[in-house]
Amino acid sequence: MNQAFKLLLFIFSIIINTSNAAVHTVKMLNSGADGFMVFEPAVMKISVGDTINFEATDMAHNSASIAGMIPAGAKPWNGLMSRDISVKFEKEGVYVYQCTPHLLMAMVGVIQVGESKENFTEIKAIAEKKKSLFVTNKDRLNNYLLQL
Repeated sequence: MNQAFKLLLFIFSIIINTSNAAVHTVKMLNSGADGFMVFEPAVMKISVGDTINFEATDMAHNSASIAGMIPAGAKPWNGLMSRDISVKFEKEGVYVYQCTPHLLMAMVGVIQVGESKENFTEIKAIAEKKKSLFVTNKDRLNNYLLQL
């Protein structure tokens, strides 16, 4: 196969792979369907390669992955306060994220990427420990995990 044809096949495969990726929106809210200080939707199932735009709908929120609560080898993120952030999910598994200033109010969300829940057992164990940090909505994270 000549080099030009190989290059053309490579470019075509990139176009096909990226055109199937979806873009989702999660709003950072003071108040929503699940109460105060929430991400909406708070639980999502997406495909590998999809992107989530975390939208700073209400001010004084951010989106940040929680250490130990994303798949091994996945890229963590830490958005700026009151700013939108887009995160592309390249690795299958379960991800838990937070609004850093409102973690005490259990402002958290859960994403399942692909079909794998390989890291789910570890996340459930960490979630039980995190529960003691929450001042309000102590069962919110566990309830979200039950939706997967």
